[in-house]
Amino acid sequence: MAIERFSSETVFDPRGWGIPLNCLLRRVYLLLTVLFLGCCSRADAVSWFAFGPDGGSARTIAADPRDGRHLYLGAANGWIFQSQDGGKSWRRLSQVANRDDLVIDNMLVDPSNPRRLVVGAWVISDLSHPDGGLYISEDGGATWTSDADMQGQSIRALATAPSDPKIFVAGSIAGVFRSKDSGVHWERISPKENAELHEIESLAVDPTDPNVIYAGTWHLPWKTTDGGATWKNIKQGIIEDSDVFSILVDPKQPNVVYASACSGIYKSENGAEKFAKVQGIPSAARRTLVLMQDPTQLDTVFAGTTEGLYRTSDAGKTWTITTAPDVIVNDVYIDPANSKHVLLATDRRGVLVSDDGGSSFVPSNAGFSARQITAFAQDAKRSSVVYVGMVNDKDSGGVFVSITGGLSWAHLSDGLEGNDVNSLAQAPDGTMLAGTGHGIFLLKGAAWHRAGDAAKAPAGPAAASIPAKGVKRSAAKTPAPATKLRRGKGQRVSGVHAAAKGPAVKKLDGAVYGFALAGNTVYAATSQGLLRSVNSGVAWSEVTALPAQDWQFVAAAKDVIAVASVNANQTSSLEVSADGGAKWSAAKLPEKSTQVLALAVDGQGGLWVGDRDAVYLSTDGGASWKTVTSLAVRGVSNLYYDAEGNRILVAARAPAKKAFAVDVPSLRVTTWDTGWNLRFVRPVGSYLLGATLFDGIVVQPRMVDSAELAKH
Repeated sequence: MAIERFSSETVFDPRGWGIPLNCLLRRVYLLLTVLFLGCCSRADAVSWFAFGPDGGSARTIAADPRDGRHLYLGAANGWIFQSQDGGKSWRRLSQVANRDDLVIDNMLVDPSNPRRLVVGAWVISDLSHPDGGLYISEDGGATWTSDADMQGQSIRALATAPSDPKIFVAGSIAGVFRSKDSGVHWERISPKENAELHEIESLAVDPTDPNVIYAGTWHLPWKTTDGGATWKNIKQGIIEDSDVFSILVDPKQPNVVYASACSGIYKSENGAEKFAKVQGIPSAARRTLVLMQDPTQLDTVFAGTTEGLYRTSDAGKTWTITTAPDVIVNDVYIDPANSKHVLLATDRRGVLVSDDGGSSFVPSNAGFSARQITAFAQDAKRSSVVYVGMVNDKDSGGVFVSITGGLSWAHLSDGLEGNDVNSLAQAPDGTMLAGTGHGIFLLKGAAWHRAGDAAKAPAGPAAASIPAKGVKRSAAKTPAPATKLRRGKGQRVSGVHAAAKGPAVKKLDGAVYGFALAGNTVYAATSQGLLRSVNSGVAWSEVTALPAQDWQFVAAAKDVIAVASVNANQTSSLEVSADGGAKWSAAKLPEKSTQVLALAVDGQGGLWVGDRDAVYLSTDGGASWKTVTSLAVRGVSNLYYDAEGNRILVAARAPAKKAFAVDVPSLRVTTWDTGWNLRFVRPVGSYLLGATLFDGIVVQPRMVDSAELAKH
């Protein structure tokens, strides 16, 4: 039974905000219920569903040799995706070795057995301790086993011999390896003692002679003509300090060899004895990560660079850029049955597809999500309207909004200047606030404006506060802006310091880690200290009662506000106000805790702290603490007070792939096996939504009884 996918390529349209969470959403959840009630006896035995936002970083594309529309996609989070329609839509297939730190840069489909897949992976780590491996699937990518010969190898390149499909070649940080039995067994064919022949980034095998192998390293290319017995450095004509990212051998004229490097593209017409630099690609796009030849028109070559895709139709004499220059191209796939159909695997933008031979591209990410979600906010009046913020995706990331409770997403990032979004919140007047790596932004209409520039923004309500149809908006009074005062220290009396009115912040360009609301005041934990706004984020002032240091955490409930920081020596400090910010006092942290990783305040004034080893609770303002013994977690990543459920939602690194809720009055713990490693968990109506580490948003299947099913 198929579930309809929702796309995040939607253009943001504020007119659609009047649509409530309707029967379509209910039916989707009921469908999920029907699917899983029949196979699972407990709700916590069900893995949560991934629902985007679509896009993110795609690393490599491989095709079934017998069906060019059956594609596999490798991501930087260990996931393999599959498409049966030439890349129009994708679905998650499996996570290799159940690891989210594997970068899948290389994948082969066995030419003699399309059900057999070979993946080369590496881990971003210290080069003195490289990690990764070579993994094999015998069932079309459903399950994977690690190859013992290549265990722990940081695999950066894979290739097959066109004249002998049983010969596979792999390149790792350590050197070049070869298999003569389709990847079952491997042997090293590059000499260990060679001081240069390692850090292999690219490989190619001669189309007629499997003993002729080209290897590109982080410092120039090499060639063997005897299966690795001897190697020759083939650097003539190439700038000396060049990482060789890709090597291409013409299938009809093996003496024609292309090599791409950080210094540009090179071409040889004598079997790599001598290279000449290809002209026509600007120096800004010299880092060419991949070269790919049109299998039906060999004079057409694509060059995927860190600044766009270039194409030549005359074997490299002239080049034309065919994408925006800010597109980073990791891989190129050309359909052998229809060379007009071209796919790109890109950083941040996911998959781009062309049906005109690469002249133009559009996103094609339905079902593919590799987003790093770091922030969440929900409309106070309509629980189905939610926002998420993300990091590492620049203009392709920022903020996405959903009016369907997280099932479909629209991009909403105009004006964010490509900044990472660390935090989101809704101000008292309904305005959405985004805390970024470089300041605070306010959402006005369908665009963001820097705090301080909001007065210049076009008139109109914040998108989050657009009322439903038939609802008349009442005029909201805006409090007066913060008074500009000379900075002074708060007065301390018996360890308590009064909150002096701080000076207005003229330029806010620091990192903003979190927001909290206390009445009509918004607090922001930033690298410039704790800030507050009394006019819904338009203007901000410093809270001078507290030290002007990095405050990474802020939480509030009713009149209790808490802030915490992690200092340079990895120790933490905690400050608490019990009267809405009028006075602050230093609070002791739990005796066994030295580094705060998460902070929350519950509706009864309880302080909650999560660290590397446990979750702690104080009901007396930090004077004493107790461990929540029924909650055995390590590496707490987030604590959140759900006021409606009167519970603390917990996400942690261990035990893996679980989410927790602690009932505040009884401290009773509820556990969900989500199937994902989560950054945080939030309630949306009657279900939960989680942010994964690298895979976007996942949604809890909603379980309903038979009586409710009968209504629909």
